[in-house]
Amino acid sequence: MAFIFGSLFGFSLIWVPIIHIVIVLLFGIHLISVRRQVAVAFSWFLIVILIPIGGVALYILIGERSVGRKLTCKIIRMNREYEKITETMRQQFAPDRQKLPVDGRALSLLAESKNGSPVVAGNKIELYTDSLKILQNFIDEINQAKNSLHLEFYIWALGGDADRVGEALIAAAKRGVKCRVLLDSLGSKDWLKSQWPARFRSAGIKVAEALPIQIRRFQFRRADLRLHRKIFVIDGAIVWTGSMNLVDPRTFKQDSGVGEWVDAMVRIEGPVAAQFELTFSFDWSVDDPSITSFKDHEPPISSREGGVLAQEFASGPVYRDDILYQVLLSAIMDAREELTITTPYFGPDDGLIQALMAAAARGVRVTLIVPKLNDSTLVAWSSKSFYEDLMNSRVKIAEFHGGLLHTKSLLIDKRIAIFGSVNFDQRSLRLNFEISLIVYNVDFCAKLNKLIESYLAQSDYVDPKVWAKRPVWRRYLENAAHLTSPLL
Repeated sequence: MAFIFGSLFGFSLIWVPIIHIVIVLLFGIHLISVRRQVAVAFSWFLIVILIPIGGVALYILIGERSVGRKLTCKIIRMNREYEKITETMRQQFAPDRQKLPVDGRALSLLAESKNGSPVVAGNKIELYTDSLKILQNFIDEINQAKNSLHLEFYIWALGGDADRVGEALIAAAKRGVKCRVLLDSLGSKDWLKSQWPARFRSAGIKVAEALPIQIRRFQFRRADLRLHRKIFVIDGAIVWTGSMNLVDPRTFKQDSGVGEWVDAMVRIEGPVAAQFELTFSFDWSVDDPSITSFKDHEPPISSREGGVLAQEFASGPVYRDDILYQVLLSAIMDAREELTITTPYFGPDDGLIQALMAAAARGVRVTLIVPKLNDSTLVAWSSKSFYEDLMNSRVKIAEFHGGLLHTKSLLIDKRIAIFGSVNFDQRSLRLNFEISLIVYNVDFCAKLNKLIESYLAQSDYVDPKVWAKRPVWRRYLENAAHLTSPLL
């Protein structure tokens, strides 16, 4: 009997390496078929070699950029309807492109490619930097709204003045204003599980949950593809956008030990507001199961309110795939004098790192401003793995110590600004649905530069000589954390 069991056990052990080899080979064939980035493909291949079953399971969970076959088909179908509208917009505002400075025309054309929004003139854009005042402005806008209120955010957090925004919205709905709220399923999970959705619906406010996390669909939809946009549209004519979620910084994530979130938003009046309204309508149509086609045949036309040239810039992993990466890369390469980046999460790929290093090497003053303390330990360690190479190329790195710097901006030669929800990391570049505003105006850029200077006044520059003497164990930890970045 013992001999029989021993033989069976030995026979099963023989099959283990064979199954291992088969799994690795089949996975390798799959990686070749989908043509992933080389670094990403080798990272996943190494994981599957080391832990074949667990590695394949992890890849199924977060390895592909799929929102699910059904949702992908809906987006592609509606995008064809959306394209007719944006094509009309591009033709209508084509003369405005001639008003751009020469150094902005190429970037504008790239940003509007793949069915994007064109640059438009006649906008009034104001920069706001006090989060509590911004929330009060939201409440004031809601109280003055006449027709519609559209809110699209990654996070709506419970507590503080964020609750006051909710109360104002309920009051607006009761006086007849049409209200729609679109929130990311993961980012706003606590709010969506609270009493607020029921209160909203009872008041006549429509609420939709973007990219809901469903355990049974993990094999069909990547769980960490998120709606990261921040859009607030009032009466189709006024728009707020930027880095700030619907949160009160006095109560939001106070247990993370990084201080208050530091954000900035812009308030927009003018034709570009219609582009944000159109993006909201598209996103709402995608995430509302009752809508089967994109029905907004004509975008609202906002009157010209100022002299600012700007364009809305939306990106995502299904439609307009990789356009964000191309725009950021082009912006870095086009810089001639100065380039300043503010981002809470810094984790670009080698292409963007090389572009930053090349810009600094050709004489561009490149400055990266990141928070000294970060709520994501893995991101914090990974981002530090880039410091030495960047500083050796004369890139200046400033660590902000006045809280968690959450403002996301790219200022090019103090003449062009990219401002919005985009972090300088692979999650924003590859996985999230993001929104930005590209502004071609020296007055606005001067105001943004003044804000950046205030951040620098609360920052410490990293000293390259001191950094080079950091303990060896820290180098290993930083580089180990960096190995995880391609898997995003």
